Amino acid sequence: MNTDPTLTLTAPQDLRSSPWAQTSALSVRSMIALWRQPATVIPSMIFPLFFVALGTSSFSRAINLPGFPVVDSFLNFALAGAIVQGVLFGSITGAAALATDIENGFFDRLLVAPTARSSILFGRLAGAMAFGAFQTAFFIAVLLPFGLGIKSGPIGVAVMILGGTMTALGVGAIMSAMALRTGSSEAVQGSFPLLFIMLFFSSAFFPRQTMSGIYGTLANLNPVSYLIEGFRDLTIDGLTTWAVVRALGFSALLAAIGMGLSLRSLRIRLGRQ
Repeated sequence: MNTDPTLTLTAPQDLRSSPWAQTSALSVRSMIALWRQPATVIPSMIFPLFFVALGTSSFSRAINLPGFPVVDSFLNFALAGAIVQGVLFGSITGAAALATDIENGFFDRLLVAPTARSSILFGRLAGAMAFGAFQTAFFIAVLLPFGLGIKSGPIGVAVMILGGTMTALGVGAIMSAMALRTGSSEAVQGSFPLLFIMLFFSSAFFPRQTMSGIYGTLANLNPVSYLIEGFRDLTIDGLTTWAVVRALGFSALLAAIGMGLSLRSLRIRLGRQ
């Protein structure tokens, strides 16, 4: 039996001294938690597909309306809304789990341990990013057999997955900021109606060109509309520079804003300890 303490303590000490390793371990924990609680993630996978199926069957002739973008089918048009809808709703799950860690004291135990403070937040966000990438790929894979066509091809799919990853980072960071401020999973989950309203008053289900009145005004002011349209350009217009810029630019801006808010909220919470 090996009793040399230098051999038994070297690996754990290296692990504790590396913020990257700590972030990686916490992100794996976040993803395993999602896997073990399918009831919390299945709705964000199923409901977007339900809306796509409902919209495609009900509004298949809407693509002939004046002002509607040139598109082969309503399914192609609806893909972008499904991706953003799924990522928006899925990002709430990780932030609610962070709030639960605060409620049950696990967050405080991490603070007592030799853990980099930033890794506590980044570990959760890394898990949200992985889930966002999976959701984007999942929606595309499920809808392809039903006639989905993506004019930008495999490169466009890769760009959309990257955009979905950054969108998950941005929304997850904003929701995490709320979790850090309130320390309440109920408060985070209570933001679901607000996200749904923002999605409803956007171009997720119909193009802004066909809208008028207050609905059109709200869709024009809604940042979710422009986020969705970035993904939609890659689907129906092809691999153009403008499509890539829109798909990645708005999601990157959202990620930057979200990270700023979440890091500030983390500093405020640490100041209370």
